[in-house]
Amino acid sequence: MLAYDMRNFGHSGAANGGVFTVGRYESRDVIGSLNYVRSRADTRDMTIGLFSRCVGCNATMFAMTRRPEAFEGVRCMASPQPLSSGVALQRALERFGLPAHYIDDLNERIRLQTSFTIDEFSPVPWAKSVTIPTFLYQVRDDLYTRPSDIQAMHDNIPATEKELHWIEGTTRRWDGYTYFQREPAQILKWFGRFMA
Repeated sequence: MLAYDMRNFGHSGAANGGVFTVGRYESRDVIGSLNYVRSRADTRDMTIGLFSRCVGCNATMFAMTRRPEAFEGVRCMASPQPLSSGVALQRALERFGLPAHYIDDLNERIRLQTSFTIDEFSPVPWAKSVTIPTFLYQVRDDLYTRPSDIQAMHDNIPATEKELHWIEGTTRRWDGYTYFQREPAQILKWFGRFMA
């Protein structure tokens, strides 16, 4: 198992002037982790499955869009809580009681900082490049997203083996991140099915 922090997170160093791109630049870290595993004598022959959380899922989907050949031999992926930042920002405006048109100003500020618009951070179109078996799971009533956004990601995945599991009875996003620790059976079964 290889666990790593993406650039500008945790113990990893800063990159790109500290700019966070919700998966675009961070996709390089996904490719880098695969290259690293494949370059080591003690790991190169291991079976590879991905557990890509939140922006890690976004980054993986974008990496699959940019460099599909890097995922050859990767057996499957399980991903909790992927997120379109535009939807998250719209939901934030709603929660704070701010007018919806403020998203236009926010979009321009993000474009000036990153050179990308909010829509260019959405993993929904990137999901079309996901060809490995993929298990998405998400808090249905998550205050930071909308079910339609996650459903659109799932629907865009062309892999024949895919699943979307809704976590019910909560609005707390963190409950999605800790779902594996509380209810590991489904995810372990998914990995066991494709990595055995």
